[in-house]
Parts: sequence; C-alpha cells; structure tokens
Amino acid sequence: MAGNSFGTIFRVTTFGESHGEAVGCVVDGCPAGLPLTIDDISRELERRRPGAGGNAGTTRDEADRPEILSGIFEGKTLGTPIAIIIRNTNQQSADYDTLKDLYRPGHADWTWEAKYGLRDHRGGGRSSGRETAGRVAAGAAAKALLARFGITVRAWTAAAAGITAPVPGEADFNLDEAERNPLRVPSKTTAEKITRKLEELHKKGDSAGGMIACRVTGMGAGLGEPVFGKLPALLGQAVLSIGACKGIEFGEGFAAAELSGSEHNDAPVFPPGRGGAFRTNHAGGSLGGISNGMELSFRAAFKAVASITLPQTTVDKTGTETELRIRGRHDRCIVPRAVPVVEAMTALVIADLLLLQRNAQI
Repeated sequence: MAGNSFGTIFRVTTFGESHGEAVGCVVDGCPAGLPLTIDDISRELERRRPGAGGNAGTTRDEADRPEILSGIFEGKTLGTPIAIIIRNTNQQSADYDTLKDLYRPGHADWTWEAKYGLRDHRGGGRSSGRETAGRVAAGAAAKALLARFGITVRAWTAAAAGITAPVPGEADFNLDEAERNPLRVPSKTTAEKITRKLEELHKKGDSAGGMIACRVTGMGAGLGEPVFGKLPALLGQAVLSIGACKGIEFGEGFAAAELSGSEHNDAPVFPPGRGGAFRTNHAGGSLGGISNGMELSFRAAFKAVASITLPQTTVDKTGTETELRIRGRHDRCIVPRAVPVVEAMTALVIADLLLLQRNAQI
C-alpha cells in the first residue's frame, strides 16, 4: 500500500514538505459534472490555514491560496485527475538549523531517519502538519460529491486543554458557534475558558491536546465494505493517519465496555422513518461495519503539540545528551485547525464508499 495515497475509486495522493516549494494533492476518480470552484477549495483551506486557530494557533502566516492545475473547467469537475497546489510562502527554515543533528522529543525525527536514512529537518518535512493542507483541498472535492447525495459532515472541538465542551442536546451546545470562534468550540462560554487556559500554558512554554467530535448526517444505510473495508475501520485508518491523532471511538466508544447488552443494543424500528432506523444510536451509525441509516458519530483524541519552548532533554546523532530549547512558530493546541482535516478525511472515506456501493447491487 502506497503511504501517500488513500482510497479505492475516489483516490487521493498528497505531496510536499513543510518548507518545500509547495504542498498539494491529486484527486483521481472524482465523477464529472460536480460543481467545484477555487472558492470552494479556498474556503476549506482558510479554516485550516496557519493562524486560523486564534490564540491556539501558530504565528506562521501562510495565505494558503490554492492553484488548480487540472480537472476542473468552468466551475465543474471534468472526471479527470484534479491537481491542486498550495505554495509555501512564509517558511523560516533558519529556525530549524540548530535541530539538524538533534532528535526532538515527541516528533518523528528519529523514526523518519530510521526508515529512510535521512530526513528534512526543516519543520519536520513531510511529517509536519503542513501536509494536511493537501488533504483539506481534496476534501473539498469529496464534499462536493457528498452534497449531491444530501450528506453533510460537521466536526468541532469537543475538548481542549482539559476543558470539555457541551455535547449535542445540552443547553449551551450550539454547532453554529463552532464556526464563529477560532477554537471551533460549540459554546462561547467554554471557548473563553479554553482560551484562558491556553494562555496560561503558553506563558509556561507548554502546549495542550484535546478531542474532536464529528457527525455525518444524511448518509443512509448500506455504506461499508465487509470484512476488511468496514465503515468504522476505514474511518479509523483515515483519522488516525492525521499526525497528532492518538485514538478514535464510535458512538458510545470505550464506554460501551461498561454497558450491558440490554443497555447498548439499538432496537430497530420498521419501516425505517426519516428519523432513522433505530430507537437509539449507541453504535454510532454502523452495524457490522455497514452504515445503518442513523447519524454517524465519532470522537478522536489529539495529543498536545510536541514543539514547546520549555527546556527538554534529548540526544544528538552521536548519542550525546543535550538540553533542547525549540524556537520557531508553533501551535499551542492543534485541535481547532485539525477540525477541517477530520472533516476532510471523513468526507474522503464516505465519497469512496458511495462510489463502491454502486457496484454492490445490480
């Protein structure tokens, strides 16, 4: 399996390094005739770009203006490969010169070198979160396909810096608010609390992690490819491929281990109505790896940003222990900027499964 490509029919390849000339993607297998403009792609990239996380984000200032090289004509997809590049214009590679022979704690420096025998030390190269710009650009194409089927993907910051946001159904939960504050928290009050906590951590030279929640509506039943292409399995691979993601759970998730069968089982209703096919949704939208017509819901955990200004102990290539003080421009919490990345990877999985489903029945 090629590590830089994803998908079976709706297939995406991303390319580029953090401090190279550009990052981008090639989308192959996207059907012709879908409305898709440079503005649609720019809107998604604006949500992910450096600085979009407010006080949680890096001060690296990239415009992230996409350039469409192929596959789109007069605002519609051609059915041919869609190539998009986003040029890097605000690199400060000198910030990383002192790290050339050091292995940063929490980073992929050592593992990348162990695999390839060399690495691009400038900002982490391809292991940098900068790579996700190509995913988000590709996700714009996937969302265009999902829109044709009435499917929507929405994600938000469910927790950050140890502070949990309200969940759907609670009084202070407002999904529209998640797009009004830079932390993408569905509660103005909680967003303010998290902002204060992040400011405290920043003064100490530290960083924070958090949780992203995502739900997909309008998907219907039947998507997923047993046995090894199950819907949650593919989503797990997609979301866990995001650099800082450390875990994912669907529906009740790990809490399901504490429930009895009678508590966790979702009782079906027949015939299925517009509200879904089950009385409850503990499973999170799939059974047997196939979507069951209910809302798809999952949460993903993201670790704290590894680049911190607090002094840390590390070693150089000779094995000599040394104190490390990281310079440069880094996020305090990656979660807000990872929200559109989670949406993009989710959309890519579902777009691919939609096209695969067309071969399931005659």
